Parts: sequence; C-alpha cells; structure tokens
Amino acid sequence: MSDISVSAPKYLPAVTVDRWPLVIAAAVLLAGFLFITNAVDLRQGGLFLIGGALGATLYHGSFGFTGGWRRMVVEKRGRAMRAQMLMIGVAALAMIPLVAAGTIGGQAMVGAMAPVGVSVLLGAALFGLGMQLGGGCGSGTLFTVGGGSARMLVTLAFFIIGALIGTAHLPFWLEQPSLPAISLGAELGVGFALAATIAALALVALVTALIERRAHGNIEREPAPARQGWSWILYGPWPLVGAGLLLALFNIATLLLAGHPWSITYGFGLWGAKIAQGVGIDVASWEFWTWPAQAQALNSSVLADTVSVMDFGLVLGAALAAAIAGKFAPRAKLPLGSLLAAIVGGLLMGYGARLSFGCNIGALFSGIATGSLHGWLWFAAAFAGSFAGVWLRPVFGLDGLTRK
Repeated sequence: MSDISVSAPKYLPAVTVDRWPLVIAAAVLLAGFLFITNAVDLRQGGLFLIGGALGATLYHGSFGFTGGWRRMVVEKRGRAMRAQMLMIGVAALAMIPLVAAGTIGGQAMVGAMAPVGVSVLLGAALFGLGMQLGGGCGSGTLFTVGGGSARMLVTLAFFIIGALIGTAHLPFWLEQPSLPAISLGAELGVGFALAATIAALALVALVTALIERRAHGNIEREPAPARQGWSWILYGPWPLVGAGLLLALFNIATLLLAGHPWSITYGFGLWGAKIAQGVGIDVASWEFWTWPAQAQALNSSVLADTVSVMDFGLVLGAALAAAIAGKFAPRAKLPLGSLLAAIVGGLLMGYGARLSFGCNIGALFSGIATGSLHGWLWFAAAFAGSFAGVWLRPVFGLDGLTRK
C-alpha cells in the first residue's frame, strides 16, 4: 500500500434553493413570454426568452468584463480576458458571414456598425472608467441586479440617467472628427475579415498569457467543477469558457431572430426618455429622438423594442439562476463611498455608452463579432479607461480588485 495520501476534492456545500424568489422569477418569465407574444409577436417573445438564457449564463458563469479586466491589471491574470476573446471569435465565425449575406430567410442581417471617431474614443474611455467604479459593465449591471444587488440597482438607475443625457448630447459629438462606419466584411471580404478578426483576438489572448507567465511563471487553468457530478450545471458556478461559448451561441441566435446582434444599453436611454416624457420633459423635441427609428421607439410600447425585452428577460433569467443556486440575497447596506461610486460609475457608463454606440456587449462583443472596426477602437479606449478606474477605486473606499 502506498503511503502517499490523496485528499478528496473539496466541493461546495449542498444548495438550499431560494424557493419563493424561484417561483416568482419563473412565473414572471413565463407570464412575460406569453404576454409579449400576445401583445407583439412570437419573435419578440422568443427574444425575451433568449434574454433569460443570457441572464442565467452570465450569472452562473459570473461572466462580466469588469472583474476580468481588473484582474488582468491588478493580478496579471488573464483567464477571463482569454475567455472573452474566445467568445467573440466563435461568434464572429458565424456573424461576419451572416451580416455579409444581407438577408437570411427574408430577415435582414444588420451588424453593430458605428462611426470610428472622437465620439467612440471619448465615450468608450468614460465607460471603462465608469464600469470600475459602478462595479459592473452593461451586462454585469443587469445580471447582478437580477441576483439581488441593491448597489447595482443604484448603478442601473444612474446608468439610465447618464444614457438619457447622452441622447441629448450625441448630435454634438457626432459633429466631431470621425470616419464613417467601416465593415471589415465589406472592405476586406468575408474570408480576410474573419482571418484578421481571429488573428487580432488571438494576439490579445497571447499578450495576456505572456504577461501572466512573466508575472507568475505559469498560466492559470480553468478550475475543476466546484460541485459533485453534474450538479454544477444546475447550481453553478460554470466554467468561464463554457459560459462564453454559450453567450456566443445566444448572440448568434439573437442576430438570426432580431436581425441585429445582442445589445444592452439602447434600452436604458429609451427607458430614461419615456420616464422623462412621463414627468413632462419634452424629450421628443431633442434631435436624437426626432430621428425616425428613435421617434418610432419613443412613440411605441417598450415591449416592441427588442433590446428592452431582452434586458427584461436577462434580469429575470439571472434572478432565476440566483434563486436555484440559493444565492438570491438582496443587500441594502451601502457605505457612502460605495454609493457615490455607484452613482458616478452609472452616470459615466450611461453617457459613455450612448456616445460610443454601446457597451461591452453592443460595441465590443457584437461590434467586433460582426466586423465593425469601431469595436476595436472601443476595446482599446475602454480598457484604458478601465485601467484608470481600477486605480481610482480606493478614492471611494473600494479596493482594486473585488466587487463591492
């Protein structure tokens, strides 16, 4: 008999499901699907459910950009960023050809295209700074709200206010120096666009690996499942790579069903405009809301907006996942510094997202995955802003790494 003892793996304790939050979240998801399908159409109901699936995936995978970027800056660990690059690359393999095709089954395929200029540069930098103070990116804000975070409710409220202010100022910023929207698929052809996109994503992943190996002498591996058997699928946590691949598939499904890729923050500006209109502010006269698509959205039910229904579904999906995992735990205690950071971070993210045509999802993920050059400018500027935000966190009583 060997005298070498092997310790048994340490698993997380058994889960106590949060029953009432589970029942309520499941009931509202089902009722929401039926109501939206009846009020609008089955396509809109389907997008609501895809939003729910995205929310559950984000929650179980803890798949946010904020923490991953902060960990790269502070700890020199790039596992999360490599998972993000893989996610975008997998989505690009399908989405760049789909957008280049123009239409699929009579449904127009439109990429997340935007001008490449000062507006994106400034807006993305502000967003990156804000997400480190606010404690989450666009998707991260929503899935943590779904998980019961009171602090992120504050971030979301001021995210909406910032996005509304951004709609007032966007026409001015669009007058600043800029190139038009540039589609790599249209400019280079699908093959070269895919090759350039995958190569650039791989280069980012390689750089993170080199920095990590230099700092630690090794590359951090994906940890083993924290629960016995297959129970981790139901209760989480999910591996980052697996969650990223699911997010890529759901983004592809969104493009096929909605005709445009996954987006988050357009809905925030629309909600803010509708609230402002409800209290007597004449937002309909603002130039942004006189543009045909924006005017139509402002004058229609919020349930007719594809981005909004997916956002609603995302929050409910995250709440459902949190309840199943026994982690739905609303917390109301907020230190003053943390509260101020949530307010400032939310305002910066909302304003920055509007100026830069999206957040980590609509501009970075969906932008790069559909071949928009502005997605790469957004990535560079937002990471620079995020870097500054990491070192500003202690000013608000937040440490440089953990979410508070």
